[in-house]
Amino acid sequence: MMKLLQISLFLSVCLLFSERSSAQIEKYNPLEKSDSRAQQPVEITMQDQKRKRDIPLRIFLPDQMQAAPVILFSHGLGGSRDGCSYLGKHWSNRGYVVVFLQHAGSDEAVWKTVDRRERLKALRTAANVQNTLDRYQDVSAVLNQLASWNADAKHQFHKKIDMQRIGMSGHSYGAVTTQGVSGQSLPLVGKRYTDPRIKAAVMFSPSYRGRLDRKQSFGQVSIPWMTLTGTKDKSVINDTTVEDRRKVYRALPDSIDKYELVLSGAQHSAFTDGPERLGKPRRNPQHHPRILAVTTAFWDTYLHQNRDAGKWLQGKQCRELLDSEDQWQTQIPTKSE
Repeated sequence: MMKLLQISLFLSVCLLFSERSSAQIEKYNPLEKSDSRAQQPVEITMQDQKRKRDIPLRIFLPDQMQAAPVILFSHGLGGSRDGCSYLGKHWSNRGYVVVFLQHAGSDEAVWKTVDRRERLKALRTAANVQNTLDRYQDVSAVLNQLASWNADAKHQFHKKIDMQRIGMSGHSYGAVTTQGVSGQSLPLVGKRYTDPRIKAAVMFSPSYRGRLDRKQSFGQVSIPWMTLTGTKDKSVINDTTVEDRRKVYRALPDSIDKYELVLSGAQHSAFTDGPERLGKPRRNPQHHPRILAVTTAFWDTYLHQNRDAGKWLQGKQCRELLDSEDQWQTQIPTKSE
């Protein structure tokens, strides 16, 4: 009788904890915004002294006193630090310092000063090896500068940034940039440009068209990655296909936490927030909320170490937010792996 009572008590306690855990997950909402008043982004241009290279930045700061994790964002070919501000606004509201980089040589200046008929050619020319290497080095230079500002008692960013919790993200050419600094092995140089300070990475419209075997290129990635693309996410600049974009997730090692979202009907522009072009299909208004939800939960999981966020990503709440035609897959290795 006593043994049955003990078993009953044990099961009751387990059920209680299970209900509490389930309730906590239900409460977690990656789209929830704080009541904090949005701060205006800070625009500043830093210089990498070693390369004598200016790097314009646009920085979104959360409304809080304590140091916050930082997320760097790299724009696509022909873009600028002003793009994808919807990400900066939401992520900063959720407690992150979000830093948008602008890369000279592959930014908006490439096409703005060129005749309309020559713009496509100019963009294709800008997607070269030197500009790619410059982008990789921009990322490390910005991280060095952030660390310096964070330690400077006289600077406005003093003790605002948690340099131990750093995320990296980017769209299109910015996704390629993110891949190169977050663990991808590159021809001849290997992982030379991987920055070990980066703890997690999110890539919008990633791609791989290199000569190395995919497994060789991505087999040494050692941090959590999330890739996002769409069923119509093609690029006319370098003829990148949806299949080229999906190769990245498939090539990632099974030893890391990895996620892939393929939005049904999403084109290349679905991940941006620039003006929509006349004659082109309008963006699906539900795409941005889904993008914000999964990426925010990802950052919360790996930069804020929020266990409820991780459970949300792998649970029914996440899938219920997505469209039935969206493709969502995750792989989380067990501890024994």
